Amino acid sequence: MGTIAAALQAVRERIAKACAAAGREPGEVMLLAVSKTFPAQAVRAAWLAGQRAFAESYVQEALVKQTELGELAIEWHYIGPLQRNKTRPVAERFAWVHSVDRLELAERLSRQRPPGLPPLQVCVQVNVAAEPSKRGVHPDEALALAWQISRLPALRLRGFMTIPPVSQETEVQRAHFRVLAQLLAQARAQGLELDTLSMGMSQDLEAAIAEGATIVRVGTAIFGTRPAKDKQMAARSA
Repeated sequence: MGTIAAALQAVRERIAKACAAAGREPGEVMLLAVSKTFPAQAVRAAWLAGQRAFAESYVQEALVKQTELGELAIEWHYIGPLQRNKTRPVAERFAWVHSVDRLELAERLSRQRPPGLPPLQVCVQVNVAAEPSKRGVHPDEALALAWQISRLPALRLRGFMTIPPVSQETEVQRAHFRVLAQLLAQARAQGLELDTLSMGMSQDLEAAIAEGATIVRVGTAIFGTRPAKDKQMAARSA
């Protein structure tokens, strides 16, 4: 538990430093702890260290953790690829979905969101570099999809999410994140009331914050390296 608490603090300090460098307030950036593949006790340790928002990518794994940790006030985010036959539990059990990349998926989430719950917060996933191996709508099609989703009941469209190509060069990282920031600006200019850029992970959160990220999704820097099996699964489902 102490290791996770120390790692969380280190990530918070990175966020604060990046915000200062960008002339932003740390409160403008939400830290989302990516707990996929890590056990419930790791989530509990992070929660005890003050973390409240957690992200999962595999529905069945997430549902088990949600049951085990049901007494904790956790805000659950879904960030992984979502199959049609898995939308109902996500609509019922999550507060956010970051990975909406087609209208059919949004329509199913809207129909399946229980009426007693607040609107499901959603982001359009954008494939900023048009990588064939990754999910996400092409940047040229993102605004049209955003408009369609914004009209659906039981959902609240918040903004855009991306998983850019891996790069060690800050300027390359920033260029990819800038595509998403420009989309958000265009959407607002057209009249969409959006406020979210879900972008930046353990290796590139500083570049994302410099380009306006409002949510950074951090797993490895908090919980450690994931099993090799998960990396293989991620490569197949990205």
